[in-house]
Amino acid sequence: MTDVRRRPAADVSMANEPIRPSTPDGTAEQSRSHTTTPAAGPLRRVAAFAAGAPFTALVAAVEVAIATAALGVPASTAPVAVGLVAFSVYAADHVADAAGDVGSTPQRARIALRYGDQLMLAAAVSYGLAVALAVGAGPAALALVLVPGAVWVGYATDWLPTVAALVAPPGSVSVPRLKDVFLLNSAAVALAWAVAVVAAPMAFAGVPVDPTDAPTVALLFAYVAARSFVDVEVPNVRDVATDAAQGVSTLPVVYGVAGTRRILFGVDAVAGGLLVAVVATDAASGGVVAALAAGLVVSVTVTALADRLDGSTLGVAPDCSYLVAGAVLLAIGP
Repeated sequence: MTDVRRRPAADVSMANEPIRPSTPDGTAEQSRSHTTTPAAGPLRRVAAFAAGAPFTALVAAVEVAIATAALGVPASTAPVAVGLVAFSVYAADHVADAAGDVGSTPQRARIALRYGDQLMLAAAVSYGLAVALAVGAGPAALALVLVPGAVWVGYATDWLPTVAALVAPPGSVSVPRLKDVFLLNSAAVALAWAVAVVAAPMAFAGVPVDPTDAPTVALLFAYVAARSFVDVEVPNVRDVATDAAQGVSTLPVVYGVAGTRRILFGVDAVAGGLLVAVVATDAASGGVVAALAAGLVVSVTVTALADRLDGSTLGVAPDCSYLVAGAVLLAIGP
């Protein structure tokens, strides 16, 4: 999925000038000064917004729809609810990290800096709508919708480090946010996505996990987790210089672009092996397998071209694999 790591705001600059609010509405002066340039015109701003949380919401809804077909459960409001939650979490994350994201995603950061209040309001409304849908679907669906918000608070905010600083002895080792821990941040996001994508169709349809369906659920969960890990790490290739300068450890920073590509190829190979297991155990229909295979091909292609794609393309290209998979499934049927 799109990258949700927070980069330290310190030492982030644009044109060697610090980002600082200096206008009555709190918009960063440096950001506002660039909105009149052709590169930051109205169409670019709309594209930057669409490529942020709304795009992530669309991808999340498509993933859940594919999982619904793969699990063979009745259609429900799960895709809509998970899409609303995804929009809410990512919109809030983009606003929280706007100053630190100027170097890597400048257009999206400018939108978040200028329209932060509106985006936070939209995030709150979106989450409220998701909760309303979940209430109608039952306790399991409600719990599934509430968990991502709670996880985000512990994952992306300074809540855990702050509490640790209050209770730990003075001078003790500080506790970092989960979002700042090498590899664990990407793994946490991948697991969270897998839980939401696989559990939502069953929770919203009120379908319990039957023992005979356990292999399908397990294989689908592992596949989504593996693919989500790749989707989180691929955009880090775009940010390698910025991350290295700020002391943020990612796969490209630690292992280089070539090493990262090999690692992600290995993860995609695991996903391919899981698809083979799905076919061997007849855990999903041919249409679902074909759709997931098409998405995997796109993922491998994007990983192979990661250092050749521009930053804007690389930010959305990994998630486009799910749109391709959804289109294939729609064309040939489950």
